[in-house]
Amino acid sequence: MSTPHSLPVMEHFYTLQGEGLHQGKAAYFIRLAGCDVGCVWCDVKESWDRSKHPDISLEGLIAAIQQTPAEIVVITGGEPLMHELDPLTTLLKQAGYKTHLETSGAHPLSGTWDWICLSPKKFRAPLPEIFSQTDELKVVIFHPSDFTWAEQYAEKMRSNTALYLQPEWDRAANMIPLIVDYVKAHPHWRATLQVHKYLNVP
Repeated sequence: MSTPHSLPVMEHFYTLQGEGLHQGKAAYFIRLAGCDVGCVWCDVKESWDRSKHPDISLEGLIAAIQQTPAEIVVITGGEPLMHELDPLTTLLKQAGYKTHLETSGAHPLSGTWDWICLSPKKFRAPLPEIFSQTDELKVVIFHPSDFTWAEQYAEKMRSNTALYLQPEWDRAANMIPLIVDYVKAHPHWRATLQVHKYLNVP
């Protein structure tokens, strides 16, 4: 079981952020295990079962990050907010790192963050408390009806929240033209891609 001194980790690695406002920046990713949101198109379903992944001490994670020149640490999943993240982000901030969170928002917010990317899912709605904390809203477009759904969440965001539409990877060929047209007609949105997949990096 995870403790205040450890977390279940599927993988952790140094790479480039492939999505959103910080796309192209070097970042250290910590992918936590466990998810109860269950997106049918999830590309890391192996992260869902927390029991299949080992706990790693927070000190061990910090030591691994310090072996790289990383300045940004991204906590993702799975659904990272299934875990209490205050101890981890406290250590990261003490070590001088910028902390970024990628979440569906379906669990209570914990941790201290420099950047929060909310990617809401239809399978389990985000808790309203995260809306006022969101720096970046990223909506995955799987079907044309998702544009209307995306606008419902855009209305809940702060005025300075960056709004992104991202095609679901396996349907990108069909969704990208729709996203291009939608952003041109609704310029408060931006288009984003999973550039790390095109670059063939983690």
